[in-house]
Amino acid sequence: MRSKMRGIRIAWLSMLSINLTNAWTPSRGMPMKFSQANTISSPTQLWNVPPPSENSVVEFKQYASKLPPPSSFFELQQDCQRAVRLARKDGHKLLEVEFPPLPAAVLEMDDVSAYDVVQANLKLALDFSKGLLAGERDGSSLKKIALLFPDQAEADFAVEKAGSINPYPGVVISSLLSSEGIDDRYFKPEQIFLNLLGKREGSVKPVPDTDLYIILTASAQELPDVEALHKQEPDKTIVFFNLKLDVLRGDFGAPAFPKKEFQDRFLSRVKPVYYLRTRQYTRSTPKPPFMVNFQGCLFRAYPGQYQTLLDTGTGRYRRLVGSDIRPALGAFKEQLTDDLKSQGILDDEGSTLSFLRTGYKTTTWWEEERPEASQEWLT
Repeated sequence: MRSKMRGIRIAWLSMLSINLTNAWTPSRGMPMKFSQANTISSPTQLWNVPPPSENSVVEFKQYASKLPPPSSFFELQQDCQRAVRLARKDGHKLLEVEFPPLPAAVLEMDDVSAYDVVQANLKLALDFSKGLLAGERDGSSLKKIALLFPDQAEADFAVEKAGSINPYPGVVISSLLSSEGIDDRYFKPEQIFLNLLGKREGSVKPVPDTDLYIILTASAQELPDVEALHKQEPDKTIVFFNLKLDVLRGDFGAPAFPKKEFQDRFLSRVKPVYYLRTRQYTRSTPKPPFMVNFQGCLFRAYPGQYQTLLDTGTGRYRRLVGSDIRPALGAFKEQLTDDLKSQGILDDEGSTLSFLRTGYKTTTWWEEERPEASQEWLT
């Protein structure tokens, strides 16, 4: 059985090298499916209706604010490319793209490693780059894209998997840090000391003639290198590609990690232009079935709103609310539970029990109002 599951995983990873058209669907235990009709509640359904022109700012924002999650990785790539293209057209330079790089059924396998996720993100980033280069229409003459990994070792791994340092015309694979001279040592004792201080060996050097950078697999300790790159080339677009910035922010302030002010100074300036994150919750009830499992999705495709979507358990999402401001994680969960209460699925426990369940703080430190932080990451 294990070998069979491994074969399924390998087959999936190989399919990512061509534009995927299979729908991303979770496992049977987590009923969810991306469907073109996810947020359409009207009994009358129209098909093949073209979206409004991107030049019609108001109409297209309304369209993007009701856009359902994609039904395939092919649609996802198209939506990502359009969101990045429109954000660049509006002058934004620091952009976040976040979505699940593999189907949930694959991610839940026991033998899925970090290298599998890296390989999937590499292939997705390559397809993303190809689409940007082929579909550039904003007159900004996008000619060269650099896929940047944190260090040379990871870049070499990516080159090996991609088959070349230039896997596609106009696309180059490189590293954020460049070492001074050639050092082939496998073990570097001085780097252990630098890691304890939160520092890394080497210097940040831009890739010549690059118009857009895509950052892959960077950790919280490696994000300051991205800031250094932005300082050297402030007019170039930098895309944070599936880095799970919400998770990385939680490490700020710990020993050997960037200080919390790094969020205010730099990371708060990163605008989420394509954001798709699912969350699963469990709620106890005093009556059968005693435990209610539910999940939702926070979805945004620039220039649209942030949409709170509830998984109906039938393979579709239902749109609950849209907001121009990104909701905090606690507010997002509350929007889901309020809807379930209105349907009678969850009981209204009253203010006292609700306070005991949620606690005093329902936001993380970076979601709180911080005077020195930019609002870009929220809008």
